[in-house]
Amino acid sequence: MRPIARRLICSTVTLFLCLIASGCASYRTPGAGVDLAGISGDDAQDIGELMRREPASPFPARMALVRAQSPGYATRGGASCHGEGQFCVVTSRDVEREADFRRLGQLPLMAAVAPVGRLILPRRLDTVRDVRIAAAALKADLVMVYSLDTRFEVDSTPIGPLALISLGLLPNKQAQVLTTASGALFDVRSGFVYGTVEWTARESQRATFWSTEDAIDSARRKAETDAFQGLVDQFEDLWIEIVSDETDATRPAPPSRRTALRQWPV
Repeated sequence: MRPIARRLICSTVTLFLCLIASGCASYRTPGAGVDLAGISGDDAQDIGELMRREPASPFPARMALVRAQSPGYATRGGASCHGEGQFCVVTSRDVEREADFRRLGQLPLMAAVAPVGRLILPRRLDTVRDVRIAAAALKADLVMVYSLDTRFEVDSTPIGPLALISLGLLPNKQAQVLTTASGALFDVRSGFVYGTVEWTARESQRATFWSTEDAIDSARRKAETDAFQGLVDQFEDLWIEIVSDETDATRPAPPSRRTALRQWPV
């Protein structure tokens, strides 16, 4: 056999083996977000009782943050969920930036902002009442529950949560990550819903870019970071509406309350 033909055959076999090896590798998409309407029902199922609920939070208010995801949620970056039941809570900051939390803490009549840690969360999580109890342990007045729902698509063909995306064999088509961040603000004492916010972000690129797990996960993180920042923007508008009825948005908190706030993390 001629050397040129031999080299051609060897190159073809090597390429074939590489394609097989890369085709076996895959990226598992994270779990889905949570339908906040589905977990907001608690001890009050009667419409009349829900209508009679009133806000009970003092202002300035302390707000707890809870990120809820579907059971078993996990990402390649190590963000995992705490709890069993209808949803779980992500207690690590995966795509949320410190600057976003500082923005929330600097809103008018916002005394302090802090995430709810796993140490005070119950193991069983079925309704928002469960996280309201945990927020009450922090002496929080409000709790913001939010969720990130991320979907992957290749040429408009959806790839669902917990699905596998093969690496190296994707066609040269358009790929995108679509993340919808949704949130609802609850009164810890009464369960009153102050309002809801939502924002969607999209990260598009050629499918051939998704040749490694790192590349796909980078696209996910970019879309989720943008979606969360958009959610914070929407929340700022909602918050201004909430505190607009306050007669003096610049008045200081009572001395006893100010002392307590210094011990509460921002």
